Amino acid sequence: MNGVHDMGGMHGMGPIGPERDEPVFHHRWEARAFALVRAMGAFGRWNIDASRYQRELISGAEYLRISYYERWLAGLSELLLRHGFISAEELATGKARAPGTALAPQVPAKPALRAADVQAFIARGAPAARASSVPARFEQGQRVRARNLNPLGHTRLPRYVRGKSGVIDRAHGLFVFPDTNAHFQGECPQHVYCVRFEAQELWGEDFTSGDAVYVDLWESYLDAA
Repeated sequence: MNGVHDMGGMHGMGPIGPERDEPVFHHRWEARAFALVRAMGAFGRWNIDASRYQRELISGAEYLRISYYERWLAGLSELLLRHGFISAEELATGKARAPGTALAPQVPAKPALRAADVQAFIARGAPAARASSVPARFEQGQRVRARNLNPLGHTRLPRYVRGKSGVIDRAHGLFVFPDTNAHFQGECPQHVYCVRFEAQELWGEDFTSGDAVYVDLWESYLDAA
């Protein structure tokens, strides 16, 4: 979808100020937000692409107003509501209803992720690579053009490369297709390619010749140029 989250190449967002020796989390609540998202994701009711898409649905003004981990919490809250883990009243009041009472959500009795299993869970990750004999459409060195797509749902095709031509730098193999996975329409694995776009192709003649941007793109985002 075309939302404010896809701000690559946009003007007016202010300077990027790298922070020397930046900590992993600036506040303890950010660490708790991260932990909540990972712990609830372990139930398997949604996937990483659905989680990302939920954050993209935050209104533009609100998205820019709140911080990074506030967006994580906002997206998680909506997923918890949609999948019956909490009620709207519980979210509004911050108080859980007793099990068995009216409007109390039917939550699982046991956590999907126990404290003793966290380290192994994090180390295992959630690999998106898939094995398949499907042949690749493109090869290294081939010129391609990113399709000019404007889907209503989730996509990982940045706006600033749409309609632009580049060259396949390397092939990564097959990976889960986020555009379908985010909407529970199947993993639909596709080949993913690293595409080199010249800076002048993306930004115009004002940019230095020889500079380039490398973008990983799924096969259905590309046409032969």
